[in-house]
Amino acid sequence: MPLAILVLILSIAFAASPLLVPGFGGFNPDQFPVPQDNPPVQPAGYAFSIWGLIYLWLIASAVFGLKRPVEWTAMRPALAVSLAIGATWLPVAMLSPVWAAILIWAMLVTALIALFRAPMTDKPWAAWPVGLYTGWLSAASCVSLGLLAAGYGWMSQQTAAYVFVGLAILLAMAVQSLLNRTPTYGLAVIWALIAVAVHNWDTATAGVAWLALIGAVAMVLPMVRSARV
Repeated sequence: MPLAILVLILSIAFAASPLLVPGFGGFNPDQFPVPQDNPPVQPAGYAFSIWGLIYLWLIASAVFGLKRPVEWTAMRPALAVSLAIGATWLPVAMLSPVWAAILIWAMLVTALIALFRAPMTDKPWAAWPVGLYTGWLSAASCVSLGLLAAGYGWMSQQTAAYVFVGLAILLAMAVQSLLNRTPTYGLAVIWALIAVAVHNWDTATAGVAWLALIGAVAMVLPMVRSARV
C-alpha cells in the first residue's frame, strides 16, 4: 500500500509540474549552439495536448490502484521512478536540453519496464494509461535526440529529422510487437507521427512528413493486433 500511495502522490506531482514553468512552449531556439528554429523533427504544437489526457488518466489509474495492492506490485517501482523523474523534467528543460534528453530517456526506460510488468487485468486502469504515457515518451525521446543532433551541428535539421523520426518508428514497432497488447501505446505514437507529418506538410521537408505518415500507417496493424489481447 505505501508504494501505491507513492505512485498517486507522484502522479499528482507530475501533473502539477507545468505550474512550475508556466508558459513553457518547448526549447528556446537559442538553447542550442546552432539555433533550432522550427525544426522538422518536432510535431505540430497541437500534439502536446495529449499531456492533459495522460496526466488525468495516470492520476485516475493511481487512485483505482489503491484497491489493487498485490496485482499491481510488479509495475509500481519502475512507474514511480519514471513519474518522479517526470515531475522534475520541465524545470530541467528550461536550463539544459542535454539533461532534458537524458532525463526523458530515463523516463522512457522506466516507463517501458512498468508497461511490460503491467497486469493483464484492469487494463483500462493499469496498462492502458501507462501505455499512452510510454508511447508518447517513445516519440518524444527520439525527438530530443533529433534536436540535439541538429542543435549541436552533428547533422542538418533535415537529416536529423529523417534519422530520428525513423528511429521512433522502429522503436515503436518493436515495442508494440513485443508487448503484443496495450493498444494505447501505438495510439500515442501514431498521434505523434501524424503531428510530425502535419508540421512538415507543404514545406521543404515534405519528405519527413511522408516518412512520419508511412510510419503512422505501419503502426496501425500491430496496434490493432494488440487490441485483441
